[in-house]
Amino acid sequence: MAFLGALIQTLFKMIVVGAVAFGGIIVGKKLRERKDAKDAE
Repeated sequence: MAFLGALIQTLFKMIVVGAVAFGGIIVGKKLRERKDAKDAE
């Protein structure tokens, strides 16, 4: 039973870390597009 709890906890942490990484990629792309648009002017 303790193994199952640890597994669920680990999976939850992995999902949170993955979501933060994905959000960082999206924000980075948006900032890059803004910078490129500003440089193109």
